[in-house]
Amino acid sequence: MTDFLDATRTSYDTVAADYADILRTALADSTFDRAMLAAFAELVGDGPVADIGCGPGRVTAHLHGLGLDAFGVDLSPGMVEVARRDHPDLRFEVGSMLDLDLPDASLAGLLAWYSVIHVPTDLLPGAFAEFHRVLAPGGYALLAFQVGDEVVHVTQGYGHDVDLEAYRRSPDAVGAQLAEAGLAAHSTLVRQPEGKEKTPQAYLLVRKQS
Repeated sequence: MTDFLDATRTSYDTVAADYADILRTALADSTFDRAMLAAFAELVGDGPVADIGCGPGRVTAHLHGLGLDAFGVDLSPGMVEVARRDHPDLRFEVGSMLDLDLPDASLAGLLAWYSVIHVPTDLLPGAFAEFHRVLAPGGYALLAFQVGDEVVHVTQGYGHDVDLEAYRRSPDAVGAQLAEAGLAAHSTLVRQPEGKEKTPQAYLLVRKQS
């Protein structure tokens, strides 16, 4: 597990500034991204919302703009530094989704926006158990990820050398693992690739029942 965490942290530290610049306005180009985030925000309503794997904070800020009490957590100190620079009015902390420094049942909502894509499949149940632990009963989690059935070794990203494994996954398989963690399916949407995307994109909205 240390190797996966170190590789992810180092790679995103390396690309942080350019990642933020390149994707700064990306939400404006994706109707379904904005629609899913808006639906999530309306369902969550009041209460704190954690953007887990927040990167430079662009989606955290979008959730804040939708009226949510949103804050961000990311494995990469470089990403957190950029997020704090670009969004000084919001809270960002360094942390891992495998061991969240958050109290039990403390969140009304949790977002994992393309942040589980580097987590090895055998470690996903642990991450989803953490999601369940920190969500309050009735709380919602929204995940987004690339659809497929393969592992891609990424060596270039945002103009830099990186060393990452990216997991493309079946929505049914991810949904089943979430259900095993106590997060029941609410909605699933799969859309076709847009722009430079190479695969369909999945959005899974789940809810903690108890």
